[in-house]
Amino acid sequence: MAPPRISAAESVIMEALWARGPLGAEEIVAEVAPGQGWGEATVRTLIARLIKKGAAASERTGARVVYAPRVSREAYVTAESQGLLDRLFGGQVAPLVAHFTRTTTLSSEDRARLRRLLDDLDAEEGE
Repeated sequence: MAPPRISAAESVIMEALWARGPLGAEEIVAEVAPGQGWGEATVRTLIARLIKKGAAASERTGARVVYAPRVSREAYVTAESQGLLDRLFGGQVAPLVAHFTRTTTLSSEDRARLRRLLDDLDAEEGE
């Protein structure tokens, strides 16, 4: 089953949960609200949306409610990446890479990493 669609704002909450979860609402507010210019109500609304979507879960521990991710970051990144690839590049990786090489300055380190990745893929195919 594919992970639920997570908006850009919701992904800020999820990043906090992936990095430090489980967290209480107050901890999430303290971590993400200042950098986003959000109030407590906005953060709580985003948490509620994530729970409704099944991306996060709440659990009562004593008098405290904590929130934890139900979707791994890896599953989210995979789904989002595939969605981007499908929507913009017909599911093909080469046009995506070509686009970024034309529109972004790749450092020599970036180019070397791409070469190593391709070499590793070629080596795997040869096994």
